[in-house]
Amino acid sequence: MSILVYIEHAEGAIKKTSLEAVSYAKELAAIEGQDVAAVALGTIEESALSQAGTAGASKVLHVNDEKLNAGVIQAHADAVAQAFEKVGAQTLILAKSSLGDAVAARLSVKLEAGLVSNVVALPETNGGYKVKRSIYTGKAFAFSEITTDKKILAVKKNAVALKTDGASAAVEALEVNLPESDFAAKITATDKATDEISLPEADIIVSGGRGLKGPENWGLIEDLAKAMGAATGCSKPVSDSGWRPHHEHVGQTGVKVAPSLYIAVGISGAIQHLAGVNASKYIVVINKDPEAPFFKAADYGIVGDAFEILPKLTEAVKALK
Repeated sequence: MSILVYIEHAEGAIKKTSLEAVSYAKELAAIEGQDVAAVALGTIEESALSQAGTAGASKVLHVNDEKLNAGVIQAHADAVAQAFEKVGAQTLILAKSSLGDAVAARLSVKLEAGLVSNVVALPETNGGYKVKRSIYTGKAFAFSEITTDKKILAVKKNAVALKTDGASAAVEALEVNLPESDFAAKITATDKATDEISLPEADIIVSGGRGLKGPENWGLIEDLAKAMGAATGCSKPVSDSGWRPHHEHVGQTGVKVAPSLYIAVGISGAIQHLAGVNASKYIVVINKDPEAPFFKAADYGIVGDAFEILPKLTEAVKALK
């Protein structure tokens, strides 16, 4: 019997969040005496899929159908359900994401499986099956009990350690039967951010606020981000003022992020912004106001003028490389 992992991919590679889900499944499988199989949908090279083995998968089932590239939710749910039955799984693991959430919800109904999202730890199986999850935008935790035989766990980004010390996985072609009704909804266009690194997937984010004084100074943010291999973000007032595009707006009403490192420059730290970033592993705040609320949520803080600090920080990062 296998634990099945639904993996997402983009730009010819498995997403980091999906590899984290594989590592989580591997730890769970070791406890339950099972192995880990993964399923990937759409067009991607076998050499890229085999990398799931480094995170703990023993094999990857590949449904190589270009119609699945668009991420049509019903079709993905149907294909994963067939893979679930194929490997005789009782547990499905996936990364929490916009696509993952939608697929998991449909699979919960289709498989009659209990679903817990925002999972941050392995389940407790003494006297039941209790799963710890993050709630209230990361401000608290709750334990949810699953009583069904089949289970679906959506793992929160950066909640588990990614392990890549395994061997490459075998990749097997999987044929599934997908009726045309699965493609009744058609994605006619997809608008993507033009950044080299997207905010939801970024491991490091450099974000700016009104303390930058104007869009003409954004080069300071971009220079540091480029030196660190980071994505760029901004506060809501910045995007509302037209300094930066709205897809860079980080916060409760914008993009919620969970990078390993979040650097906030010239951002006061309103509760709406904090709600979108408090899942970050480390937060660094740069602000000339020592009373800025953001410092209370920061792991590290620098009190000073961003126009003086950022060039020096950028040069220091370049020197380290």
